[in-house]
Amino acid sequence: MRVFLAGIMQGSHVGNLVHDQGYREALRSLLVDRWPEAEVYDPFARHATSVDYGLEQARDVFEAHVGMCRRADLVVAFVPEASMGTAIEIWEASRHGAVVVAITPLVHNWVVLLTARAIYPDREAFAAALAGGAIDRLLERP
Repeated sequence: MRVFLAGIMQGSHVGNLVHDQGYREALRSLLVDRWPEAEVYDPFARHATSVDYGLEQARDVFEAHVGMCRRADLVVAFVPEASMGTAIEIWEASRHGAVVVAITPLVHNWVVLLTARAIYPDREAFAAALAGGAIDRLLERP
């Protein structure tokens, strides 16, 4: 199973800054504990200095990540606030048949509503759903 860990990086920062990425390892650990055989891809782990990339490298990396979302079985999106990159990733994932699960308070956001098969308000609710088999059931449905 291929899992893509999407989520806020730059968000609405106007400077060359990145939001706290601590959520990534916590979510990755939950996913690997649930599915030890899963391929869990964390784009930040491979591109921690991406805010310093030039335009060509940024385009190549972003296009590769969007392609990975299109081929993923599951995309878990952590979106505590709007994230343009994450919106594109989950849109493309959803359009190509991946199961998208959002962890977000943005329960009225159209991109979230149109792409996510499940929306959890926080990581604890997601962890409970994962442990209880709710995500497995989503993956079983066409």
